[in-house]
Amino acid sequence: MRHAIVAALSLTVAAPAASQQAMWGDELAPLPQLEQLISASSIPVQLSWPAPPLRPAPDSVRALYVNAWAFGGKRFWDLVRLADSTEINSLVIDVKDDTGFLTYRSRVPTAIGIGANGQLRAPDAAQRLAVLHAHGIHPIARIVVAKDPLLARMKPTWAIKDANGGLWHDRLNFAWVDAFNDSVWVYAAQLAEEAVQLGFSEVQFDYVRFPDEPRSKMATARFQSRRPGESVRDGVARNLQLLRERVKPLKVPFTIDVFGMTTYASGDMGIGQIWEDLVSVADVVLPMVYPSHYYGGIYGARHPNSEPYKVVKAALADGQRRSTELGNPTAEIRPYLQAFTLGQPRYTPEHVREQIRAAGDLGIGSYVLWNPRSAYDPRIFTTPTTQLGRKPSGGSGHHVTPELEAVRR
Repeated sequence: MRHAIVAALSLTVAAPAASQQAMWGDELAPLPQLEQLISASSIPVQLSWPAPPLRPAPDSVRALYVNAWAFGGKRFWDLVRLADSTEINSLVIDVKDDTGFLTYRSRVPTAIGIGANGQLRAPDAAQRLAVLHAHGIHPIARIVVAKDPLLARMKPTWAIKDANGGLWHDRLNFAWVDAFNDSVWVYAAQLAEEAVQLGFSEVQFDYVRFPDEPRSKMATARFQSRRPGESVRDGVARNLQLLRERVKPLKVPFTIDVFGMTTYASGDMGIGQIWEDLVSVADVVLPMVYPSHYYGGIYGARHPNSEPYKVVKAALADGQRRSTELGNPTAEIRPYLQAFTLGQPRYTPEHVREQIRAAGDLGIGSYVLWNPRSAYDPRIFTTPTTQLGRKPSGGSGHHVTPELEAVRR
C-alpha cells in the first residue's frame, strides 16, 4: 500500500487547504491539554512497511521548523504549497518534542512503556511523508533528547534528581533526564531508526546538553549516572559519540542543534557544549543564532535583536573560524534563524531576510527558520523555486489519490 501511495502521487496539492491567518511572529505554540497516558505491552520494533529509498539532502538545505500539530493538521498543506512556490526545500518536523510525547505511534518498547504514544499529533505520518517526497521536499526528523519530562517522570532512575531524591525541575518546572545516562541516548537512537524507516531522510537531535540554569539552581541537581571524574562536557561528548555510532548504520546525516553562543563562548556554559567537540562529531551542526538571545554589547550590537544581520554574521563567522582552526574536516554549519518575535522590535519578513543574507554573505546557503507556531510569512521568500533548481518530482499534473484526500480531511 505504501509504495502504491507513493507511485500514485503526482505533483501539487490540488484543492487548497483552509486558509491560515495566524500571526506568524507570535512566540507561543498551541499546547492542547495533555491526554490520558495509554499503556501497552512492549513489542519488538518492526514496521509493517519497507523503508523508502533514501534520497540525498539538497546541496543547500533551506528549511522550516514544523511542530507536530502543524504537521498533522491543515497547516501542513499550506507549508507544502509554500515550499512548492519558494526557495524552501526541506521541513524539520517534530518526532519527539520537549513534552516527551511522540507525533505518531511508535513501536519502540521504551516509548510504549512510558506512554509516549498518548498524544498522537499525526497518526497518518507515513502518508504525509509520502506527500513530501512526491513534492521533492526533504523531510528531517527532530528528536529532543535530554529535555523529556515524560521520560523523567515514568523512568525516574533515568532522571536528574534533587537533593532529597525526588525529580529535579528547572525554572519552568520541567523535569529533565540525566544526560550522563546512556539509556537516554539509546532511546533517542531507537526513535531515529524508526523515523528513517517511516520515511524521514535525515535525523536532527536537539537538547543534546544539560539544563541551562543558574549555578544556584544546578547546585541542587544530582546526576546518578555520572561516571567518576566526568564533567558535563565529557558526558555530552561521550554520548554524542554513542549516538553517532548508533545512527551511522541508518546512512543519514547525523545532525545536532546547539546553543548559538557555542560559536562565541570558550567554555561549555555549564551545559556541556563546546564548539570544537560538536563540529568534530556531527555531520551538520545547527547553532541557534537568534538575535533575541544575545546580550547587549556583543559583537558591537547595542541591541542585538534590532541588528539581525550584524549579530548572525558575526556569530557564524566565529563558528567558521573555530572550525577552520581545527585543521580537520568538520561539520557543515546550518544555522537556525529567528522567524519569531521575542521582545522588541516585532519581527517582520525583512528581519528574517537579513539573517538569511548574513549567512549567505559568508557562503552558508543552508538554514532553518524557527517559529514555534510553524507560521511563516510568504513575503520572507523572494526567489521562485524554479530559479533555484528544486522542482517537484513526477510531472506536472494535479492528480490526488483517494488516500491523499483522506489525509487532507
